[in-house]
Amino acid sequence: MRAVAHHSARPSVRSSTGLHARFTRGVILTLCVAIAIAGAACRRDAPQEQAPAAPVAVQVGAENVAVVTTQEISTGPLISGTLMAEKEATVRAETSGSILQVTADEGQQVRRGALLARIEDQALGDAHKSAQSAVRSAEQALGVAEREAARTESLVKGGALAERELDIARNAVTAAQAQVEDARSRLASAAKQLSNLTVRAPIDGVVASRPANAGDVVSPGTELYRIIDPRSMRLEASVPSEALSLIRVGLPVQFQVRGYPGQPFDGRIERISPAADPVTRQVSIFVTIPNTAGRLVSGLFAEGRVAQQSRRALVVPLTAVNTADPKAPWVLRASSGKAERVPVTLGLRDEQTERVEITGGVNEGDRLLVGPAQAITPGTPLQLPQGTGSTQS
Repeated sequence: MRAVAHHSARPSVRSSTGLHARFTRGVILTLCVAIAIAGAACRRDAPQEQAPAAPVAVQVGAENVAVVTTQEISTGPLISGTLMAEKEATVRAETSGSILQVTADEGQQVRRGALLARIEDQALGDAHKSAQSAVRSAEQALGVAEREAARTESLVKGGALAERELDIARNAVTAAQAQVEDARSRLASAAKQLSNLTVRAPIDGVVASRPANAGDVVSPGTELYRIIDPRSMRLEASVPSEALSLIRVGLPVQFQVRGYPGQPFDGRIERISPAADPVTRQVSIFVTIPNTAGRLVSGLFAEGRVAQQSRRALVVPLTAVNTADPKAPWVLRASSGKAERVPVTLGLRDEQTERVEITGGVNEGDRLLVGPAQAITPGTPLQLPQGTGSTQS
């Protein structure tokens, strides 16, 4: 009985051990399959994760783009000064009195000889009338003396009077003639003073100012009008003494005037002062300016330059050219959608307008990067605004 029981227990143990082993092998197989599936999925996703990202284009604003254009560029000494009228007249009172009438206002055109004002002075009128009476009286006295001299001469010839009486009569005629001349001179002076009561324009022009008004009491020397001829203006400017060798009479001058931004004006040097200012060491020059259109007015401030050299050329702003190495300037050009560094050669340089001529390296219509945009690395894709030049990015 004991032997039977012993043999019946051993098969039960082997059966349990086999089940456990089969379960373990199933779990391991399942894990291997899962790992294999996960590995295959990772291998499929790996190329997508490792693919390089497409480069992003740098967007450049219109303020950082300059187009190469053909323009007029000039060089020469800079000048600054004030516009003045070539012909100007200040009309002043030549006599005392009260202003009865003024006939012209500021901004009104007047012709030479036109009536500007009338001044009242009763004393001058009376003096003129008195001078006229004195002339008539002196002329009558001269007539009497001449007739008396003629009678005396006849009597002397007849022997009725002595020769001495004829000399006395002739001296009376001479004295009477002197009185007439004196009276006429006094009349002319009175007439001149009387005419001064009527003020007339001395030149053709425009009334620039009229400080006097009807009813004002004026004295000799009081300013009544200021008249300028705007058809021809002059620019009274100054240049540094170091630039004297670069200027001469007849050279053209280009300038701009406050009040007319962006509108250039031209003139020519007419005169050069022979002396420099002892304080500023600058030399005055006088530039004639035709002002047929009448746009320029006296007193405006002007800035410009003596056009020593001038030509039409490819021009860009100074900020478009990198001159860190003066011997090897370069620009950053937008070409085929990318930034391209291009060496250039330079010509005239206009410091006043901050422009420079490019004689080689770029073409008209090329778009160049300026300012901070020049820090972009060459080869970088660019996105430029539309309408900033003919070259496509």
